[in-house]
Amino acid sequence: MNRQFEGSYLGDGSRLLDEAVLECKICWYQYDPAKGDEVWQIAPGTPFSRLPEHWCCPRCDGAREQFMVVSA
Repeated sequence: MNRQFEGSYLGDGSRLLDEAVLECKICWYQYDPAKGDEVWQIAPGTPFSRLPEHWCCPRCDGAREQFMVVSA
């Protein structure tokens, strides 16, 4: 039985489109690759799949696996 959240990328970055916007399921922060992430100094144009392994939600410190796809 699959117990993953709907819209989750299941931790597999190869399943994500480069332009996919993902949302933290804990605090609803959205990572938009077009904007990047000022807190972590991630340049605009950086896809979610290319974020550093140690990256986490800049608002609540939620793990990458806590993010779900909201648009692609």
